[in-house]
Amino acid sequence: MENIHFTEWKDKVHPAIKSKKEEFHYMGYESVTDEEIWKCVMTKLKKKKEDPRLHTLVDYILSLSLNDFMTWLTINAYKEDVK
Repeated sequence: MENIHFTEWKDKVHPAIKSKKEEFHYMGYESVTDEEIWKCVMTKLKKKKEDPRLHTLVDYILSLSLNDFMTWLTINAYKEDVK
């Protein structure tokens, strides 16, 4: 799913990612990184049938809830334990 335009867009949407990270830090989750947020959003987008536009990607980032992020983080931790 990591198409070329997503890699190019990562720099363009970095302010949104940074804003989301700061929001999570403000809520007490200091260890959240930009890369984790990016990977979480990319995982969420893999479920979609079509490639989103830039504004849709920004919407996914800004609307990412802490609950969805923590669920993704937990699932990834279990997947890594299995490997």
